[in-house]
Amino acid sequence: MLLTIDVGNTQTVVGLYRTAPEHNADVVSGTPSSGADDSDLVDHWRISTDVDRTSDELAMVLRQLLESAEDVLDDEIELHGIAISSGVPFVTGELRQMCEHRFGIEPVVVGPGVKTGLPIRYDNPAEVGADRVANAVGALDRYGGPTVVVDFGTATTFDVISADGAYLGGAIIPGVEVSLDALFGRAAGLRRVELVPPRSVVGRTTMESVQSGVLYGTAAMVDGMIKRIVDELGGSATIVATGGLADVIVPHAANVDQLDPWITLHGLRLIWEKNQ
Repeated sequence: MLLTIDVGNTQTVVGLYRTAPEHNADVVSGTPSSGADDSDLVDHWRISTDVDRTSDELAMVLRQLLESAEDVLDDEIELHGIAISSGVPFVTGELRQMCEHRFGIEPVVVGPGVKTGLPIRYDNPAEVGADRVANAVGALDRYGGPTVVVDFGTATTFDVISADGAYLGGAIIPGVEVSLDALFGRAAGLRRVELVPPRSVVGRTTMESVQSGVLYGTAAMVDGMIKRIVDELGGSATIVATGGLADVIVPHAANVDQLDPWITLHGLRLIWEKNQ
């Protein structure tokens, strides 16, 4: 089986895949596969990203996760590979050491020199985050191009894939929780609120006003950015949302076509296959 690990600044998403089935080998073509099919995703977990964890501690955490999957499968799991995307350099190093010393596997770590099959038209391709590359690879395989991936994480990112299957670039915006942290840190009179829809867009309490601003304001920002991006692309694109807060924001956005929570892991899987 294949272990995929996407390390974000706040959370780390881990997915366990069967490695046997064949997939679209040429993501550059922009020809989509049959859409979001995660039937080979055996299990998945979301854990906190902790920069203080050592490679030994990471191994303990991942072994516990794998043991929980073994209980469900009623079978022993044999790992054939590990694929990693990470925006946290210290964690990347500890994960690499864990893979090699504790699992005896050299991981595929998304970055310069790793085959992705994705032409990157950024001015400096090395600047593109590993998770953004994985998102683009996964989206192109599933939906073809042109496609825009909106990832609601610590930052909200927009990644744009052209009709001919190239990564064009995108936009990076402070994420929902980062914005809330800044708001509550600077506005002494405001308290934290639960991210649920208020009774109406026009909030009738301070709590509802914050909820309205965060949920509907973020959704409106997403819709506005999508419109600007699609206009630059020539008028059409498939819009895919992912990330930890996607299911909170997407119901209030008008221009999102697909909610695909595991597209980053799917992209990691494809990248791992290309590097075998």
